[in-house]
Amino acid sequence: MTIASSSPPSRLPVGDAEGARTKPRTGRARAGETGGDGRLAAVFIAPAFLGFVVFLLWPTLRGIYLSFTRFNLLTPAEWVGLDNYVRMVHDPIFWDSLKVTVEYVVINIGIQTVAALAIAVLLQRLTQSALLRGIVLTPYLMSNVVAGLVWLWILDTQLGIGNEIISAIGFDRIPFLADETWAIPTIALINVWRHVGYTALLLFAGLQAIPNDMYEAAKVDGASEWRMFWRITMPLLRPVLAVVLIMTVIGSFQVFDTVAVTTAGGPANATNVLQFYIYGSAFGRFQFGYASAMSVALLVVLSAITVLQYRLTRAGQSDLG
Repeated sequence: MTIASSSPPSRLPVGDAEGARTKPRTGRARAGETGGDGRLAAVFIAPAFLGFVVFLLWPTLRGIYLSFTRFNLLTPAEWVGLDNYVRMVHDPIFWDSLKVTVEYVVINIGIQTVAALAIAVLLQRLTQSALLRGIVLTPYLMSNVVAGLVWLWILDTQLGIGNEIISAIGFDRIPFLADETWAIPTIALINVWRHVGYTALLLFAGLQAIPNDMYEAAKVDGASEWRMFWRITMPLLRPVLAVVLIMTVIGSFQVFDTVAVTTAGGPANATNVLQFYIYGSAFGRFQFGYASAMSVALLVVLSAITVLQYRLTRAGQSDLG
């Protein structure tokens, strides 16, 4: 009996047996995919980039150019070189406005930072209620103009409910926004009330990044809350606090709307902050060249302050490791 010999099954190439393998991508294919991703990214970035160019970059460059000209909207800009800057250096109102602005910034930043840090620590250490965080943020949802008008009515010397309460207690009414001594501190406190919740939530977000194990270990060692605040919270919160300080200082130097709706720079220029003086020079006296020069000077001052703050506070470094 003859048994037919069965030949071993022929082996197919590995690629055929497993199906069509994915071939290595060629450089051209990878370049095509990268180009597609780049085009898609450009589509998403384009609206923001267009807004940056139209509303920030071009006005900045245009303002720098106008600062070297005499321009009043009625006649073409006339090149005058450094005349506007020389005038600014010898302008006593400019230096008085800068002094008033610095006074406002010191009061605003000092009180706002301390209050926001206290609120953030309390939110982090005692309660993390979302409802409470929403309540803290509520004043920030109001525009500066509305906040200014509300407090203008509350603090009115004759009819304001704030002065009514002061009078009912037995004290004399206080002209919060009509007295040279009270005006700037009052405006600073109005803006502290509006912005402190937002600043506190930024610091609260920074506190969330601090490991809770550090606080537990410190408690085991018998550290008090005050000691943990200075030894753990402050060093580890420093980068976030530095960035928040930079943001709030820049915003404080640009105060305008609260002054415009409450005191309009008065009384006797006591609240004539730099931004309000720039606005008055440009749209009140049509001295756009001189106003542009003061704006460029403010830009230089803010840039210098930002760089100084960044380096002194070591904002780019973290103690978390």
